[in-house]
Amino acid sequence: MSILNKISLYTILIISFAGLCLAQDENVQDEQMQIWMEYMTPGPMHEMLAEGVGEWTTVAKFWMDPAGEPMVVEGSGTIEMILGGRYEKSTNTSTMMGMETEGFSITGYDNATGEFTATWIDNLGTGTAIVKGTFDENTNSIHSKGTMVDPMTGQEMEIREVRTFIDENNQLLEMWIMQNGQEFKSMEIEYIRK
Repeated sequence: MSILNKISLYTILIISFAGLCLAQDENVQDEQMQIWMEYMTPGPMHEMLAEGVGEWTTVAKFWMDPAGEPMVVEGSGTIEMILGGRYEKSTNTSTMMGMETEGFSITGYDNATGEFTATWIDNLGTGTAIVKGTFDENTNSIHSKGTMVDPMTGQEMEIREVRTFIDENNQLLEMWIMQNGQEFKSMEIEYIRK
């Protein structure tokens, strides 16, 4: 085979390979775009969160000592969906020990991992509580675990939350903390739709 024929054959092979790679790249890009579209599109779990949109009366109970009586605090909450229905924002206000309190939570459902993630901040501290969990259809609740900082020690402590969707007008959020190797219920908040 002459050098000219070899060059022509190599040229044809290179062009064919480049064309094949380009076609594969376009297919890969289409697949990646489809995956991303599914990832970013709100689904049934986001719709479930959206059912809570509105104004709520809250009744919170706080236990400082697992054997003691809880402190009961009444307040109000507003739930809205943000960023095109992808995340739930809950704003809570109350008066506790003569102080006006305000807190925010952002809850999202990750289509890729199948998990809920919730964060909580308020004016009673400077830390952020973060939990992740899954939905239990049998109890109609989100079961989550995570961490927050214990201000007494400056160390992270484990927390567990259960958020139960009782019906369209009632929700319950319960939280347990680990203290000295023991888990105890530290908080619950009843949400009653106004």
